[in-house]
Amino acid sequence: MLEAYKTVRAAGSKEIVIRKSRFIGHCKPVESEEEAAAFIEDIKKQHWNATHNCSAYVIGERDEIQKQSDDGEPSGTAGKPILEVIRNQGLKNVAVVVTRYFGGIMLGAGGLIRAYTDGAVAALEAGEVITRVLHREVFVELDYTWLGKVENELRSRNVRLGETVFADKVTLTCLPVVGESEAFQAWMVDLTQGQSVISEGASIFFIEGE
Repeated sequence: MLEAYKTVRAAGSKEIVIRKSRFIGHCKPVESEEEAAAFIEDIKKQHWNATHNCSAYVIGERDEIQKQSDDGEPSGTAGKPILEVIRNQGLKNVAVVVTRYFGGIMLGAGGLIRAYTDGAVAALEAGEVITRVLHREVFVELDYTWLGKVENELRSRNVRLGETVFADKVTLTCLPVVGESEAFQAWMVDLTQGQSVISEGASIFFIEGE
């Protein structure tokens, strides 16, 4: 599993006007090809009277699913530049649709490529590019006498924390980055002089910096 990847935070859309044609960029984070196809179909239904609804998406840990559609625009002038924007920004699990309402002025192949590129960029700006980082749940069970010291150390290192369970002993849910999990556990053992019980839980993605 990837330890980190870039995607968009949420669905978003933004409109730009180029030589009287309206280009509306839409994007959405997606986890499967079926979800991407459903999103594209939904945009087509919303903008059923548009001249074109061109699209592209990239899905998978190794970008194994990549598809694009010109939706009636000259071959290579719409879907491909949209896909290139996604790839150039290093994004995964993202679908983008750029809707065009023709304004009466022909743009030519070069103009179309630039317009759909700009539409895709606008869409991704609206969706907000983020980095999702994989963390590992590490449960640290200890006596109450250790709680203050451990909490202070965790705060000083800005360790992400989950739920704390108070019972006969305290169990802290710590969430170090996956790649640092083993070192974190060794540090916990050392910090508590071997008087804590440590176990691992699930791997969870969080947005970097939040």
